[in-house]
Amino acid sequence: MRPLPRSFYLRPTLTVAKDLLGKYLVRKLGRELLIGRIVEVEAYLGTRDPASHAYRGRTKRNDVMFWAGGHLYVYFTYGMHFCANVVTGPDGIGEAVLLRAVEPVEGIERMTKNRLHGNLSVAGAQRNLTSGPAKLCEAFAIGRRENGTDLMHGEIMIAAAPGPKPRIASSKRIGIRAGTEFRWRFYIRNNTWVSRKN
Repeated sequence: MRPLPRSFYLRPTLTVAKDLLGKYLVRKLGRELLIGRIVEVEAYLGTRDPASHAYRGRTKRNDVMFWAGGHLYVYFTYGMHFCANVVTGPDGIGEAVLLRAVEPVEGIERMTKNRLHGNLSVAGAQRNLTSGPAKLCEAFAIGRRENGTDLMHGEIMIAAAPGPKPRIASSKRIGIRAGTEFRWRFYIRNNTWVSRKN
């Protein structure tokens, strides 16, 4: 597998968001490969989007969002979860696409081990393995250290997938209080790994 080129990410954010669906998220952990098919995303459009971390400008926390497209912006939320975003557009724009869910393809046993913690059972880990942004990050071992990863050269990349383009649906984004009128959540229709069905 080869990473998508930088030019893929330098296009308009809404275009990139829809084109990410069906692509493979690939994570190298030692000799293991974790692969998931991206099935759900949300777009966040910088200073014109009140739900975006970049809405009020560049800060130490959101700095990676303002890098050139093709980097991973990882943030910590609710004091317990990490979420991963793909930075889009040219340097200085502050736009990104949240990876909300993937369909596990390879490395499922390792993903399950990564998800096992506290009182979570093996069955519970497998049933909810990657159907949400925090679950995805936990399964793929994505945390603070992965913030700023270059998707062209690091141990995390996004690769093209064979087959026809998926059938895409859109909805309002989930878990936000501002910018709720925008239908910038995109997902593959009828996919069982989508985090929330409409």
